Amino acid sequence: MTGNAARRAILIAGPTASGKSALALDIARRVGGAVINADSMQVYRDLRILTARPSEEEEQLAPHRLFGHVDAAVNYSVGRWLADLRAALGEAEAQGLVPVIAGGTGMYFKAALYGLSDIPAVADDVRAAVRKWAEGMTPPALHAELSRRDPQTAARLRETDPQRILRALEVFEATGRPLTAFQEKRAAPLLDAAQCEAFFLAPERAELYARINARFDRMIEAGALNEVGALRGRGLDPALPAMRAHGVPGLIAYLDGRCALEEAIARGKADTRHYAKRQFTFARHQLPGFRLLEGAECREPAPRKSNSTT
Repeated sequence: MTGNAARRAILIAGPTASGKSALALDIARRVGGAVINADSMQVYRDLRILTARPSEEEEQLAPHRLFGHVDAAVNYSVGRWLADLRAALGEAEAQGLVPVIAGGTGMYFKAALYGLSDIPAVADDVRAAVRKWAEGMTPPALHAELSRRDPQTAARLRETDPQRILRALEVFEATGRPLTAFQEKRAAPLLDAAQCEAFFLAPERAELYARINARFDRMIEAGALNEVGALRGRGLDPALPAMRAHGVPGLIAYLDGRCALEEAIARGKADTRHYAKRQFTFARHQLPGFRLLEGAECREPAPRKSNSTT
């Protein structure tokens, strides 16, 4: 891995609760590697428990990069992750470590392997103005506004995805052009797909869903409610990514007295299971070079001490 050439790495993708973190740590210890995070929620320092970040003890067993390095008030993006990944890859190269990139955000892997769309940066004042205008608006209302301004992009986005809707509105406000107009051009990738060992962990669905449910219960026992309470106390914009992490909206609703704890837990589990289904779908269509590990190849690791397995 030298100069600006696309780098090599070991990639471990998969749905939530499939055992990616445990496998990545095991591989890193065997090959002399650094575990690099590719999960869009594990970047946030405010949510160690609820995003199942590696424990402090695990982080001592091998170098870990891009975990918990972003404040929850930041609207972290794929572009920012790529910039951080470039730095992490350079650091691993300088230290003679093999990059072991693990996480559940398929878009991160796609961007690293195939390049990111060349979308212009949105000025902070434009982003702030759009966010202020959108305060209090429901996702369907935001989608309706995007349909009026940029119907092409709106047609590609779900009404229940306020973050991407806001991103499209920001780009349109900043450039006067649809987001789709910029998505055909891609920057050069950071990784050479032909030289990467890439795996997608795919446990049997019933087993995976049982893991998800059990893991959420362990998160509650480990203090996830206190963690969410501290996040709630910051009064952040509910449209921020960290505020929409699985489990956060339901537990905040419970803390606000809008639902019972059992209902909040059930919502968190259901949201996580639905997300796992989307992760499978994304990999099937967008990550064709990943080797599928299923059945006996995808065994459940033992539960971790302070966090649950990702």
